[in-house]
Amino acid sequence: MSKALRLSEKWFRRGLWLVAVVFAGFLIGLGGTLVGDLPKVEKPLRVEDFMDRAAGERLRAGIEQSGRTAREAQDALEQARLKRRVAESDTQAARESLQNWLATRRATQLPEQDPEVLARTRQLDALKQAERAAQAAEQRQDQALLDARQAESRARQELQEMEREAARKMNMEARRVELRVFLYRLALTLPLLGVAGWLLRTRRHGTWWPFVWGFALFALFTFFVELVPYLPSYGGYVRYLVGIVVTVLVGRQAILALNRYLERQKAAEQLPDAQRREELSYDTALARLAKGVCPGCERPVDLRDEKIDYCPHCGIGLFDRCGSCATRKSAFAKFCHSCGASAGSAGAGPFTRLVSGPA
Repeated sequence: MSKALRLSEKWFRRGLWLVAVVFAGFLIGLGGTLVGDLPKVEKPLRVEDFMDRAAGERLRAGIEQSGRTAREAQDALEQARLKRRVAESDTQAARESLQNWLATRRATQLPEQDPEVLARTRQLDALKQAERAAQAAEQRQDQALLDARQAESRARQELQEMEREAARKMNMEARRVELRVFLYRLALTLPLLGVAGWLLRTRRHGTWWPFVWGFALFALFTFFVELVPYLPSYGGYVRYLVGIVVTVLVGRQAILALNRYLERQKAAEQLPDAQRREELSYDTALARLAKGVCPGCERPVDLRDEKIDYCPHCGIGLFDRCGSCATRKSAFAKFCHSCGASAGSAGAGPFTRLVSGPA
């Protein structure tokens, strides 16, 4: 069709296509901003929102208290261990001193030293008792530390169980939110596709066609880029099922459209030649001829063969003779390319020929 356009008209059309693309770009930017803000209508999900708040705070306070108790018990245990080691050291020193003194006592055999033996023995017993008291204190702190750590561990385990259950509930809610956001996008996209389809069907050849095509490009971009990538998966089932349904619907419409087209073509081929040519637009006919196909049935025809004046498939006239100069020309041309006469001038019909041929 571009071969039939004037040079200025070609450039104007290119400029209008640029307008359509720019218009679509701004619409896409606006639509992308709107679609990007759609998730904000939903409240952000947090694990804490799906937990018993009072129980969670109680467990966290218990963990903090158990940790503080464990740290205090650890400090006290270190002090008790130090005291126990000092007591053991004192007891060991007293025992060694007593053993040395007893060895001296056996050597001298002095009876007056017996009271001192008793005193030293009592002193060693006191140190031993202090050592046992230090050991008992250490064991008590060790037990307190163990109790605190076990309490903290139980609280942490219980809190983790609550958090796992809350995370499971949050994931389920996140899927529902994802589906709702997708439905928001779908509710925005489907009307756009419907409007774009209606505009293309009824207004694509009108005066404002650049805006029609720009809106159509915007609707397609919104559908395939802003909607399809956010289609919920659910393990792939949803995507595959939606793909199957869309493929069946699109395929069915394509098959029905093809059958309707073939029926129209068959019906058109039964019409008189002149009526068929009148129903073909000038630009459509030239575009099809430029592709080397018949303007009527769109089947391939060797247009370079000067012996072919009619389509061998549907019988529509492709070439005729100028009524003024008898030059062979396209039957769809409005003027003779040789003399410039109008196609209907000089009393010649559109298929008047100076040579014999099909009537």
